[in-house]
Amino acid sequence: MERLVVTLIVALKLSFFVILVSATPKTVDIIKSSNLNGLKDEEILEVLSQNKTGISDNFTLAELIDHIGNNTVNEVWRRNDENDTDSYTNSFYAQFTEEIDRESRHLLDFVPAYQPGTGPVSAECRRESEIFKQELQKFSLWALKMFDATAKIPSGILNGNVNQFGDFDECMGVQGNEGIQGQYCLAYLKLDIDESRPDLKHIHKLLHAHYAFKSNLTDPGHRVPRFGTVNWAVCTPASCSPQDVEASLRHTLAKHTARTGLKITVKVDAEMCQKKVKESYPTETKIASAFFLGVIALAMLATVYDHLGLVASEYLLSFSLKKNFKKLVSLERGEGDIAALHGVRALNAMMLIIAHKSMALFFNPYVNRTEMTEYLGKPWTVIGRAASLYTDPFIMLSGLLTTYSFIGRLNRTGKLDVKSEYLSRLLRLVPTLGALVLFCTYVMPFMGSGPQWNLVVTHHADICKKTWWRNFLFIHNYFGFENMCLTHTHHLGIDTQLFAVSPVIVLLLWKKPKFGAFLLASLAVFSTILRYNVTYDRQLNNYVFFGTSIKQLFDTANHSYILPTHRLTVYIIGIFTGYLLRNFPKNYKLNPVFIKAGWVVSTLMFIGAFVGPATMGSINYVYNPTHAAIYNAFSPIGWCILFAWMAFLSHTGNSNGILTRMFAWRGFLICTRLSYAIYLTQFPVFFYNVGMTRSAEYYGFLRMMLNIRELIWIVVTSIILTLLFDTPFQNIKNYLLRKSKASAIESSQNEKSKGE
Repeated sequence: MERLVVTLIVALKLSFFVILVSATPKTVDIIKSSNLNGLKDEEILEVLSQNKTGISDNFTLAELIDHIGNNTVNEVWRRNDENDTDSYTNSFYAQFTEEIDRESRHLLDFVPAYQPGTGPVSAECRRESEIFKQELQKFSLWALKMFDATAKIPSGILNGNVNQFGDFDECMGVQGNEGIQGQYCLAYLKLDIDESRPDLKHIHKLLHAHYAFKSNLTDPGHRVPRFGTVNWAVCTPASCSPQDVEASLRHTLAKHTARTGLKITVKVDAEMCQKKVKESYPTETKIASAFFLGVIALAMLATVYDHLGLVASEYLLSFSLKKNFKKLVSLERGEGDIAALHGVRALNAMMLIIAHKSMALFFNPYVNRTEMTEYLGKPWTVIGRAASLYTDPFIMLSGLLTTYSFIGRLNRTGKLDVKSEYLSRLLRLVPTLGALVLFCTYVMPFMGSGPQWNLVVTHHADICKKTWWRNFLFIHNYFGFENMCLTHTHHLGIDTQLFAVSPVIVLLLWKKPKFGAFLLASLAVFSTILRYNVTYDRQLNNYVFFGTSIKQLFDTANHSYILPTHRLTVYIIGIFTGYLLRNFPKNYKLNPVFIKAGWVVSTLMFIGAFVGPATMGSINYVYNPTHAAIYNAFSPIGWCILFAWMAFLSHTGNSNGILTRMFAWRGFLICTRLSYAIYLTQFPVFFYNVGMTRSAEYYGFLRMMLNIRELIWIVVTSIILTLLFDTPFQNIKNYLLRKSKASAIESSQNEKSKGE
């Protein structure tokens, strides 16, 4: 333990070493030339004081040297000739061998260097690591950069500042002797303590930010962060494989943790080791990019035809940006529009963005991560923890609108054209989904880089390359959350599967209302019982409580959250609401006492669903399967029942209060038209930013949650997706339906004329 403490204490910033060297007697500054005086402490401090960057932008040793050196020095330290391997070596070493050896010894004693060639590694890795070691002792610039880019033990560890990303770009740019290239690896460390040491338990708890999430090295980390593991960056020669890096790290850490109460487990995934690769874009990426450029060109051409009033095909004009933008911003309500539902959709879309953003934030490193979790361990954080609630109204709205539409057709014609309904559904969902899958799979991985880029962006793309077909069959929600292409689209699978059986259900309810209502009520009760039993028996929790494990979250998703049988209750609530809206006239007046009672009951259920589990967000909460089962079984009902009641009262003219008027605001029509695209694009935007993050930040709740730039990007990408794919194919769908209807009328008239 003493050795570990010493290691923690001596891990200071590299800049202090420079000050130490400049103050050491009888040493020679290795970077001075014949006309360069020795550096003074004041001069170095002046340079450091010029660093006006934020807390996450460290001034590295290499940058300091580049800043204070003159042109002659910079030329010496840089490689001048591609074929001259000596240019990678510090040319001053021969002149000041004794001094440089002494100074490098001081540095490496003061801040030990990670040696990737230690332990059972490959011969080539050991050879290049030995070259790195020799050049580092000579203070060759490329070796200093590799040393500098590797993470060091920082201050603030007890405030959760344990995730260290080093310097990604500095490492990726390293070029050294004999073709040595820098490789950036983000290793996963699992810190365990001797359970017989109570003195270490509190320290361990602070290191891991009070265990806000519990995780293991084997947990999937691409969708939910491995909060319980430490991310530690090392810069190594590119010849070292991930297995070499893991072996050398394990060997190095074992020396420092021997005879201490700390045990460190190491894992290095191949995808988390990155190096510069001079390769052209894959053919698939070029084709995908050409496709998107083609769609943009098609939209521009259609816009020109539309604007100039030129004769063109209806299919071409469907892509007109002018036409589609007018539709997007139009505040005119369609026939049979249920006004209050637009506000319901907007509210839950906003809450879903907050919840998803909260989860994405946990991927990033913070200098005050422990303080962050203490701040988030409050009851009010139910806003972000109750993410599952905010998708339930969308399922309810789907059941409501489907039933409302089907009952209307049945009342008019007495039959349903199921084939047309399915085709309409596919044209509504598939083109936009297909565009997103294509973009995230083949284009987005080449739009950035960063320490976690391969984890949260490239890894998703690799999954989609293998399993994209499941998304287009809408069965991807049955293959596990961790194996799903674009996991946030699980809702589409659930909704489409429920829609597929809705014609039978609605037809039964229309033909035999009493039997149909009884059957639906029985199915709703059965679904509720399913949620309760599976949650209790499998120890699941649909609420992200403080201290939940990653395994528990994935098990909850796979065994309950993404299964349509478990989401059937709210869909049936929507079916009943849609049926009542069609069968109750708009001027039907309810008893005022009944209205008040309905408001009281639905409001209490709503508050209970939202506020009831708040204590589970407490930092001191201990998991209780009964609490979890009750929440999973009844909270969806309580959350949705208020929205259903409000929609019913508003549509039948029984309520015109401030709440109803607010939800019926015409501006929410635009949100409704963008809601599908917003749902699809928010995670790619969130994870793009996670992947690009290069260093720890200071966590501030409002600043992080209300990231205006990020929200603007979500809105902009949603508008683009809507104008280029969603609305055009809705136009095509409407055109085909009109054409089919006109053809049917013409056929009917011909048959009638023949009969006469």
